[in-house]
Amino acid sequence: MATNKSKAKPEVKPADAKHDSNTLEVAKKTDETKAEALARKVIMPSVTGAVTMQAFKKNFGEVDLMALIEATQVQIQAVKDGDMKRTESMLITQAHTLDTIFNELARRAALNMGEYINTTDTYLRLALKAQSQCRATLETLAEIKNPQPTAFIKQQNIGVNQQVNNDAVPLAHGKIKNQPNELLTKGVQHGQTLDTRAAGDSIGKNPAMAAVG
Repeated sequence: MATNKSKAKPEVKPADAKHDSNTLEVAKKTDETKAEALARKVIMPSVTGAVTMQAFKKNFGEVDLMALIEATQVQIQAVKDGDMKRTESMLITQAHTLDTIFNELARRAALNMGEYINTTDTYLRLALKAQSQCRATLETLAEIKNPQPTAFIKQQNIGVNQQVNNDAVPLAHGKIKNQPNELLTKGVQHGQTLDTRAAGDSIGKNPAMAAVG
């Protein structure tokens, strides 16, 4: 007798929640709390940088935050591995951008010159700031392309083996003479102390000062 076997129903997976491009995904380690995992994540340079870039890159539409973080981490790892190609490209691009800003601001300053002196001054100040940043960017790029060895200057201590004599008396010819004070040490060897308790020589009688009887 044939039996009817019921067909197994296919497993239905729950519909995935709609992915939010602004959501930061945090993987928690086994030895940390959710708060610690979030704190560890948000201080990562790739995360903070990606959040900032996402806020400014509105011309490209909605940029996925996690994809931006991963792309930033790839560039960070490249620099750690010694690959500076993108860094060099970034610097030279910024230098050209700053040069464009400088020329545009300088052009606007020229258009206002002679009539609106305050506006001219403002544009020129901004133009020179852009020019200064452009120069600094090119200097940084040059240092990356041609690193110079660091020079260490060994300082010699010229004070070694020098002796200071407080008893030295400078003379007219630049020589130094060490001598005891002759007024205080007459009759006393150098290095000895004066004994103020020693009896002095007796003074003889003066006949002219004899007592009158």
